[in-house]
Amino acid sequence: MAEALIITGTSGAGKSSVLKILEDIGYLSVDNFPVRLLLSFLNEIDESFEHKKVALGMDIRDKHFLKEFKTSFEECLKKEYIVKILFLDARNDVIIARYNQTRRIHPLVKEGLNLEEAINKERELLEPIREISHIYLDTSEFNIHQLKNEILKLFGKSLNGKKMVLHILAFGYKYGIPYEANFLFDVRFLPNPYFVPELKPLSGTSPEIKNFLLKFRETEELLKKMEEFLNWIVPFYLRENHYYLTLAVGCTGGKHRSVAIAEMIKDRIEKKFPEVEVVLTLRDAGKE
Repeated sequence: MAEALIITGTSGAGKSSVLKILEDIGYLSVDNFPVRLLLSFLNEIDESFEHKKVALGMDIRDKHFLKEFKTSFEECLKKEYIVKILFLDARNDVIIARYNQTRRIHPLVKEGLNLEEAINKERELLEPIREISHIYLDTSEFNIHQLKNEILKLFGKSLNGKKMVLHILAFGYKYGIPYEANFLFDVRFLPNPYFVPELKPLSGTSPEIKNFLLKFRETEELLKKMEEFLNWIVPFYLRENHYYLTLAVGCTGGKHRSVAIAEMIKDRIEKKFPEVEVVLTLRDAGKE
């Protein structure tokens, strides 16, 4: 069966870049795809093409997109096509900076709105589609290389639904909360290796940091609670055919506690769910 990945979201969040990355890894990528052609296009792909994986950029440039997307999407599901939605977004200041750099015009500026008003209006209009999307990705902190790495983590493999990706993201609160997270665990209550002189220079990936944290009862209790939570929640996501789940683990700087906890919970979950691919991102581990 044909497999389609719909790339949509806020203008300026990186749809064109994502489509190029997907094309490089073997997808048939088409930008500004008309929503009214979705079902007939997948019918043609399924009947006439050996290559079955397509990535389609769809957004408000198509005047029918907002009104007809949900109906077209549901029609494709009834035909048992595999259709996933990747919704891209970014902070307003980042989108404004990108537009200033490229000197392109936001689609809604033509309606007499200034750029920030246009961004807010578009996000409001897209909210019903964001709610049914399978993956929400905030690209605010990504350069093009980081974006490519993230897309490869997500879509380097088939979309056939046999696996869900559990993305465990370690971060530092001082650098901002990852808004793409479905669930967030704050581990700042754990003893901080930063204040132990011989541990301060080390990363949370080191055995010394993990051994230090595991000396405390609350660390093992936290890992047990996190494991119990994931044992409970992951089967529901699998049942509903959700492809992607992000679990964020945060400490102050994102170097010691969050990294160690993220690695330890990753090891435990991989053994529990062989049908789930667990990927790890240490977002702030290299920052000062």
